[in-house]
Amino acid sequence: MKNYKIVIQYEGTRYNGWQRQGNTSNTIQGKFEDVLSKMAGKTVEINASGRTDAGVHARGQVANFKCAVDMTEDEIAEYLNHYLPKDIAVISIEEMPERFHARLNAKSKTYEYVICAKQKSDVFNRRTQYNIDEMPDIELMKEATKLLIGKHDFKGFSSVGRTKKSTVRTINSIDIEEKAGVITIRINGNGFLYNMVRIISGTLLEIGLRKREISCIEHIFESRDRTLAGDTLPAEGLALIEVLY
Repeated sequence: MKNYKIVIQYEGTRYNGWQRQGNTSNTIQGKFEDVLSKMAGKTVEINASGRTDAGVHARGQVANFKCAVDMTEDEIAEYLNHYLPKDIAVISIEEMPERFHARLNAKSKTYEYVICAKQKSDVFNRRTQYNIDEMPDIELMKEATKLLIGKHDFKGFSSVGRTKKSTVRTINSIDIEEKAGVITIRINGNGFLYNMVRIISGTLLEIGLRKREISCIEHIFESRDRTLAGDTLPAEGLALIEVLY
């Protein structure tokens, strides 16, 4: 039995997220496990670095699975890419030590949220970015990111309900770039709560549009109150870019 690490891409528009669900087969995990189980001749489970939500994309999702097949790594990748839907792809595969786990061993993740601030977005990118019709103040948004860097309780920037689990996370960096009306918010951290990136992005956008003050970030941290933060931006603008180990 070998333990394989794969890096995968998917356009999540038509899927109900990563995690396999009992009421639908339309998940990324479900598609992978169906093909892997067919390849191995028995049930194979796959673990991802994290569960992306419905409509969210990935350019560098990492997952691992264990199976015993008389195939090379290249042959496994070729098999998966042949039978998986065309909006899901394996871009690399390698054998790992038995104890490697894509989620438990992850040190940090990088997400990108892409906003198109044009009256008409590029039709070829419409499913991977959020379209608005007003250009925000990018420098204001960059200034606001300084308050988000570091170790904080991000409960107010998430959609989690009551929980006994810690809502403290560390944000290592936030970079914002604008080119030809397309704004990219890139966030790296040691872990993310439910909807955390989309709410942070929504808060930064509202600051850039002068709908709220930069000081609101401190109030959100102090109160841990979700209602004080910005909107949860739509799923289509979000993508998991990289997982580091």
